[in-house]
Amino acid sequence: AGGKETFRAFLDEVEAKGLDTQVIVRQSGCMNRCAEEPTVEVVVPGMETVIYGKVTPAMAKDIVQTHLIDRKLLDNLIVERVAPSK
Repeated sequence: AGGKETFRAFLDEVEAKGLDTQVIVRQSGCMNRCAEEPTVEVVVPGMETVIYGKVTPAMAKDIVQTHLIDRKLLDNLIVERVAPSK
């Protein structure tokens, strides 16, 4: 569903922004959200954990800039908000 291209876009953008020593990008298996693939879970300390859906390579750039750097959620792309673990 375009996951490989999106994954590559995240890796490239994280490196381009100089975040490669601060950000971990890893591939995972099924998240039971097939209709929203490719999905991306973003975990930033001090922020709500969210899952973005139907993520394209272009959206990967927006997520890196807006969520990781500007520390703002892209509400229109969120398909799930993940409850903090206890």
